[in-house]
Amino acid sequence: MDDWSLEHSFYYLNALIETSSDAITIINTLGEVQYWSAQAEQIYGIPLKDIKQKKINQFFKQENLKLLEILETKKAVLNVYHQPRPGMHVLISSSPIFDNKGNLIGAISIDQDITNIVKLNEKLTLTTTQLQKIKQQYHLQEQIGPLSEIKGHSDALQNAKGLALKVAKTDATVLIQGESGVGKELFAQGIHEASLKKKQPFIPINCGAIPDALFESEFFGYEKGAFTGAYKDGKAGKVEMADGGTLFLDEVGMLPLDMQVKLLRVLQEREVYRIGGNASIKVNIRIVAATNSDLEDMVKQGTFREDLYYRLNVVTLKVPPLRERNDDIPELVNTFAGEFAAKYLKEIPTLMNSAMEVFTTYQWPGNIRELRNVVERMIIFIDKSTITAEDVINIFPTIQHENMNKEGLAQEKASLEKDRIKEVLIETYGNKSAAAKKLGISRVSLYNKIKQYDIKL
Repeated sequence: MDDWSLEHSFYYLNALIETSSDAITIINTLGEVQYWSAQAEQIYGIPLKDIKQKKINQFFKQENLKLLEILETKKAVLNVYHQPRPGMHVLISSSPIFDNKGNLIGAISIDQDITNIVKLNEKLTLTTTQLQKIKQQYHLQEQIGPLSEIKGHSDALQNAKGLALKVAKTDATVLIQGESGVGKELFAQGIHEASLKKKQPFIPINCGAIPDALFESEFFGYEKGAFTGAYKDGKAGKVEMADGGTLFLDEVGMLPLDMQVKLLRVLQEREVYRIGGNASIKVNIRIVAATNSDLEDMVKQGTFREDLYYRLNVVTLKVPPLRERNDDIPELVNTFAGEFAAKYLKEIPTLMNSAMEVFTTYQWPGNIRELRNVVERMIIFIDKSTITAEDVINIFPTIQHENMNKEGLAQEKASLEKDRIKEVLIETYGNKSAAAKKLGISRVSLYNKIKQYDIKL
């Protein structure tokens, strides 16, 4: 290679490294930093001028440095979970660097910062655990019975509750289907609390909220020393924690294909292996899964395994959307109003017929979750003992927009949805799986919307 080619190769390589969204570090055999990318400066907060040509163990603890370990082992690693500093979580891919004679001259590390993803997952897990403890503390279900939190007396709801109570007495696997916000987790909890396993754990796991790299450890746990940053005594996975009770798989359609295979094996064998462990752990669990995706369509698309689908779909429970149980809306509004009035130490307001009519004529695309949020907003912002239709419209103008011009609202919503999808696809560099997770929809739904809006990538 001539000098001209060598010179340009350097610039090409430099541009390639600096374009990466990951932190890139190169050290020599003495552990001295030879390259420290701009993204490394941002993630770790250490300027290039401060670390260049310095030993990397001056800035990080020796035992937390995967790069120095690579110098010893001379073996590459790919996507290893690591904690270089307390409170920081990264996925590391590292390789030794050899010259053309096979001599070790250094090591390179590419670090992907997943700290925010891990913290969000921990917060979701903590919140779910706290809610479960509160429920157990007050023995709500023992006092008022399973499924009692699901308010309403419409035929559609009563049929769903009747089927849930009937199947609860068996060990059959249940697949709960329904739109986002209809209360699928409440049905899952009710099935558990009406079952013979009600004294045992109910362990929920949101398949759409776990980073791909953490799926296996969340589901199956790990033995001590399984990887850098692991708890010293190891950790039980959610499947193991549910032993004797119920494992609730929320948004099961978001499971990656490789995890679908492993989940199928658990359903067949009723045993798990922790990461880094050799011994099988027997589990006696009841599976309840939930999805707002069309799993049958996903099977046809090849994004959901057919054998797992039939394992999960022993009994199908369809939870009706709020627009199909319109008669339940007044009861729900009054229930939520009383709940939030107590929470915010306010008087329970009286809703005029016109105000209630505003609630009952809206289609509620967000179902119970959306209705609950609007009632909470109403209690917070309206300081009146009697609430009119105008008051409700003032704090939730979308209701008026729909009643006045549903077609215009649909067009506006479609435009906003298209723009949001394009924005997220750009942020995820066209990765449809990552974009679907960020948008909170299934991959199949995302593909359909890309086709519907003719989005060009």
